[in-house]
Amino acid sequence: MAAKDDKKNTKDSKKDPAKPGFDPKPVHLGGESLIERLLPYMKQIAYVLVGIAIIVSIVFTVRHFKERDREKSTTKLVKVLDIADHEVKDPNEPDLGDPKKAKEPTFASQKARAEAILAAVQKENAPTTSSYKASIMMQAGKLDEAIAEYRKGENAKGLDGVLSREGLGIALETKALAEKDATARQKGLEESLAVFQKMQPDEKGPRAAYAFYHQGRLLAQLQKSAEARTALEKAKELGAGTELPTLIEERLAMLGGS
Repeated sequence: MAAKDDKKNTKDSKKDPAKPGFDPKPVHLGGESLIERLLPYMKQIAYVLVGIAIIVSIVFTVRHFKERDREKSTTKLVKVLDIADHEVKDPNEPDLGDPKKAKEPTFASQKARAEAILAAVQKENAPTTSSYKASIMMQAGKLDEAIAEYRKGENAKGLDGVLSREGLGIALETKALAEKDATARQKGLEESLAVFQKMQPDEKGPRAAYAFYHQGRLLAQLQKSAEARTALEKAKELGAGTELPTLIEERLAMLGGS
């Protein structure tokens, strides 16, 4: 009997494991999964993701407000430039041009238009460069205010600084020529010359030819003919291809040489 049972047990132990009733012990393969490895750090990862989201949100918010402010500034400036685009025309002059253009408002003088532009700049608080605003003040006859405005931009970098210095030199020259006292006139012209001499220190920079041209004009007015001729010749060299050579030839002829 015992031998029979042993045979039965031996037979059962050789059953096909694929048949029902086979219950193998689970075996873990390949180590921990990626998720299981990250679980202990989920809180730190969440903090990092939240931080990144906040930073991105701030960046886009700042960009949005900058774009909005830029759009508002552009709108204000367009209103100013629209006035500047209106023609200066004698009210009694007949309209012979474009009928549509004839319906647009006009100004009786440059001064009237300049005053309207300045009023619009103040009303709209429009962003303008010092050189532009000061040039409009010059047209409006506000010479001292223009000089003060040009001085605000004379140390600016780039073209605006160059234009501010050029405008300042012209404004100082204009004021000097209006002086009745010879000493005050001389001093004003010398101050104007000093500004033109530092207008564009780079001979290859924008409006360098005009800087030398203005120097030549001022030196001629100060009775410094030889220096004036040198400056004008330099302006002629740098200003090739512009209207300057023709103007310079005329001035050189006035100096008694070409």
